[in-house]
Amino acid sequence: MNDNVSITRRSLLKVGAAVPLVLASARGAHAAEGEGPGRSSSRVVRVTSDALGTTAMLELEHAPFPAPGYAYRDPSVLAFVPRHFRPGRDGEVQLIVHFHGHNSSVERATMAHQLREQLFDSKQNAVLLVPEIAVLAPDSAAGKLESPGGFARMVEDALRTLQAREVRAALGSAALPAGASPGRVCVSAHSGGYHAAACALKVGGLPVRETYLFDALYADVEVFRDWVVAGRGKPMSARHKLVSYFTAGTTENNTRKLFGDLAQAGVVVASEHVEGTLSRSELTHAEAVSIRTALGHGAVTSELNGLRDCLYASALRRNLRTSWFDAKTGARPLERRR
Repeated sequence: MNDNVSITRRSLLKVGAAVPLVLASARGAHAAEGEGPGRSSSRVVRVTSDALGTTAMLELEHAPFPAPGYAYRDPSVLAFVPRHFRPGRDGEVQLIVHFHGHNSSVERATMAHQLREQLFDSKQNAVLLVPEIAVLAPDSAAGKLESPGGFARMVEDALRTLQAREVRAALGSAALPAGASPGRVCVSAHSGGYHAAACALKVGGLPVRETYLFDALYADVEVFRDWVVAGRGKPMSARHKLVSYFTAGTTENNTRKLFGDLAQAGVVVASEHVEGTLSRSELTHAEAVSIRTALGHGAVTSELNGLRDCLYASALRRNLRTSWFDAKTGARPLERRR
């Protein structure tokens, strides 16, 4: 259950050097001016901007780690605000929170699965958060996210920390409003990130409207089942939508069992046995979607724009129209990322 993508340190440095503008480096600085002893230890590590938008590397007090009982101590959370993002008048910020798999990291997974690029292409008016989780833990440990309200505290901490002067300066008209609060929240997970996603749904303390699993349904099946059933029959804006991509083996067995239970419970399900055969309308309106992919485990999230298509079909509010919705019926086109 790892990301199964070969990325060398040299290639990571090369991509980092290609970012055209490093706007700020705030190592050791507190997130808000004037913070002193006894206040939040969250901070902005660095901020960069490119043609896609602005990326901020944060270290958060309420990140999944460090956590009691775990040796892993990395508090990193990557935040990406696409260039087209504009804050709403209500102060709410739509969020996509992605949990990476084993043997990976925040930066490595973001690059390998082109998370920023897919959010940008979807034109969704949302912010991406990618928290660091225990990359070598065989049990997919989620640290502080396993405690009640842990997910909500992490998200709220990230929104506060993104109020730092250097982040606001980089974002310009896309700056988050003062006192920004979570709006509609979607959770995404690849591989071993499933447990962190399940914790967000079960004890996170924050309503999650959509969940995307990219070859990730290794366990916690009952958590995902109960979450979907709890939103059964509700309007699109209030339902609990699940999309599960799977390959052969454990994730296939668990997905088929889960979707049998969901159908029996009266959930509107759509199943795709050959990737690309479901229409845009079916992908959008079903309460639970299963997709059997022929891609390799490490390619499921990005090679055919899996995350982008989930976001296209989501109930999030977007600022810009895309051509994806021009034909509602018939098989949707699959587009391979370059």
